[in-house]
Amino acid sequence: MAETNADVLVVGGGPAGLSAALFARKNGLETICFDTDGTWMHKAHLFNYLGVDSIDGSAFMTAARSQVDSFGVERVEAEVTDVSEADDGFAVEADGEEYTASYVVLATGANRDLADSLGCAFDDEIVDVDVTMETSVENAYATGAMVRAEEWQAIISAGDGAAAALNILSKEKGEHYHDFDVPADADAVFGGMAEE
Repeated sequence: MAETNADVLVVGGGPAGLSAALFARKNGLETICFDTDGTWMHKAHLFNYLGVDSIDGSAFMTAARSQVDSFGVERVEAEVTDVSEADDGFAVEADGEEYTASYVVLATGANRDLADSLGCAFDDEIVDVDVTMETSVENAYATGAMVRAEEWQAIISAGDGAAAALNILSKEKGEHYHDFDVPADADAVFGGMAEE
C-alpha cells in the first residue's frame, strides 16, 4: 500500500470540506481533499448564501472546486473507507492507498460513521465538537451536518470548515491566526485583475 503525506486531510468535498481545504492550503498547509461528489448541493439552489444572489447548487460546486484547485489543493476522487489515529496524526485509507497527516477534517454530511470509528464523542446522535469544530479526538475536526441535527445549510457548513482550518492554522503557527486579505493581497495572487 503506497503512502502519501500531507499536513491536512479533508474527508468530504461539499461546502464544509472545500472551505476547510481552501483555508488550509491558501495559508501554506499541504492539503488533500477526498471528494466523491456525493454532496446534497446537487439538489439545491442557493438564494441565502451571503454574496450570491442566486446560483444552482451544481454550478456553485463547480465554482467552489475550481477555486480550491486554483490554490493547489490535491483533490482525490475516492471514497474514504477508514480513518484512524497514527503516529503523530491520522491515516486515511481510500482506494487501497494510505494517506497520513497531522490533522483530519471530517466533512461527510450526515454520515457520521467515520467519526464513530475514529472514537469521536457524540452528543445524542451528532458529533460533539467545540466552537473551533474540534472533536474529542485531538486534531480531528467535524463539520456541517455531522455536528448539527437536520441543519443542511451550505453557508453554515462552509463556516464550520473555515473554523476548523483556522484552528489548525492557529495550532501550526503558535498564535491566533486570522485569514484576512487586503486588496494588495488580491493583486499579488491574481496579478492586478481582482475585482474592485
